[in-house]
Amino acid sequence: MTARLGTAMRSRRSALLAVLLLAEAARALPVTTAEIVAETLHPATLASCLKWTYPIGLCIWLTCGPFGCVVRTSLIVGHYNPDLVVTGYHRVGETPWVEMAALYGTTQKAAGQALLASLTSTFIGEGNRPDETFARDHRDLRFKESDAIGHPAAALSRFLGSVYPLLCPSEAAAFAPYLLSTPDLLAWRFALPEMVFPEALLPGVREIGTWPLNTWQAVYPRHGFTTQAEDPKAGAVVAQRAGDVVTRVGQPHVYLPTVATRPAPGNLHVFWPPPLRENDRKTGIWQMLTPLKPKACEVFGQNDTTGPSWADWKSDDSGDYGWTLWRPYQCCRRAGQILIGVIRWVDWPP
Repeated sequence: MTARLGTAMRSRRSALLAVLLLAEAARALPVTTAEIVAETLHPATLASCLKWTYPIGLCIWLTCGPFGCVVRTSLIVGHYNPDLVVTGYHRVGETPWVEMAALYGTTQKAAGQALLASLTSTFIGEGNRPDETFARDHRDLRFKESDAIGHPAAALSRFLGSVYPLLCPSEAAAFAPYLLSTPDLLAWRFALPEMVFPEALLPGVREIGTWPLNTWQAVYPRHGFTTQAEDPKAGAVVAQRAGDVVTRVGQPHVYLPTVATRPAPGNLHVFWPPPLRENDRKTGIWQMLTPLKPKACEVFGQNDTTGPSWADWKSDDSGDYGWTLWRPYQCCRRAGQILIGVIRWVDWPP
């Protein structure tokens, strides 16, 4: 009897210790550039996220000269690149990416306060923490800032793509501030003008997940407010919105589009990735950097209505979250003057 009691107590202590360790692991710690690169290049991450496939098809090239024309071919390679680090966080200018908080944080606070004061004469304030209590009608209302900044490994992929024909270069520039939500104040805090867009007014349009039974919330309007009971999902929603903005041109936001404006380096022809789309891994996949580091990629919107919540163990006291956005690229070596056709025998991206 005593032995069984002792065994039961040890089992309870072990279970309690496991819970405490998981809770500790889920506290968002500031993440450094070196840690981001290490997480990106970890073998387990590459196995889940890179999805390198070769060959997936042919590029057909035509070269003409004084003595006629010649047709040549080159093989197409496909893989995902880590384009952006996208964060959703609580305090203005205090992104969990350490170096970017130091580089852009003070400027964001000053610019945001100046813009807001010129409009409303109020303090810029902060979003809510997961443990804060709201009025009864707004219990799940949350607000997060978001940054989308060029992934540090984007420079590596561009360099390798120029010297190694079986890798494609990223269209993103390392450390470039594609979106800082604080200067984007009118759109990010007031949803102007997107609150009147059809996508924002029609239920079930552009939903993350499957509407109506399993939706994390709609992409539109693309602003920092969410009505979400689980804080990690609120962070994921604002990250999806930020990624949606920066992978398109001509959006009503203060931002820089990632759409390639520079020619591909070296002797490559690149098929650049499509704009990010929710629930569609063929446009982009996400790797969490903080508070957990699962070394795997996914799309947001997982159906967790009948099982454990996607947000389990991801909740964080600081309300700060960060992901790498991986996007699909295809490229082939230039083998002529003009690309006259493409043949693909593999359905890629997978």
